[in-house]
Amino acid sequence: MEKKEIWNYIDSGFCSPAYNMALDEALLEWHSEGKIAPTVRFYGWAPATLSIGYFQKVEKEIDLEAVKNAGLGFVRRPTGGRGVLHDKELTYSVIVSEDHPDMPSTVTEAYRVISEGILEGFRLLGLDAYFAIPKTEEEKQGLKNPRSSVCFDAPSWYELVVEGRKVAGSAQTRQKGVILQHGSILLDLDEDLLFSLFKYPNERVKERLQSNFKNKAVAINEISPKRVTMEEAWEAFRQGFEKGLNITLNPYTLTPEQNEYVEQLAKEKYSSDEWNFRR
Repeated sequence: MEKKEIWNYIDSGFCSPAYNMALDEALLEWHSEGKIAPTVRFYGWAPATLSIGYFQKVEKEIDLEAVKNAGLGFVRRPTGGRGVLHDKELTYSVIVSEDHPDMPSTVTEAYRVISEGILEGFRLLGLDAYFAIPKTEEEKQGLKNPRSSVCFDAPSWYELVVEGRKVAGSAQTRQKGVILQHGSILLDLDEDLLFSLFKYPNERVKERLQSNFKNKAVAINEISPKRVTMEEAWEAFRQGFEKGLNITLNPYTLTPEQNEYVEQLAKEKYSSDEWNFRR
């Protein structure tokens, strides 16, 4: 029996948007300093939240009034990509060194390796997931300049799909020699709510994007033969990561000092207007 590498497993439960992003950043930092092992973290959002990509322009793309009226949280991620509504979903993050022996050096390949964990999770739920690989030049070009501010409407390189539709959206950043990849695995999706949160040139464009979206993205419970609960998803994907990355996950609890640091970062950075609205 070869010994499997032991990684940390953190189940954060449901946290505020600022805390969620602060903890992902703190884990990246601690791992870069050699204080913690590679880590897989699962979390939810309270309240449900619209997160936007690092490079998005709030004024131009987001209808903040609609976000407020829907009672949603709002936060900018440290990763790229587009707007994601975090509601009935499992969010995961993976923190691992760029020079880890199992991590390929290119972003797309590392993305594929980490996403094996999610792939296995879907399979454990009885869904036949696979990686979408863009075939034509046109598709490859389309990945470089996404037209829509909604994150789930373009399966990019190695995006996970079931029955031809995207089932998980992920984003990656690399800082201090560490990869942080996090993403959403949708259990259910309120599409009308999602599409009410963005700005469009006109109603027609909005309708067209929304109807396209239906053909491209899907939540687990729309396609699963039986309803999947949060608990079942959490368990399936935890096992999926162990299998897909060939690791053993060991529960890890933050110390009071670590938690204090995260709270501080959440307050000073991820709750600040300067961070969330600056672009």
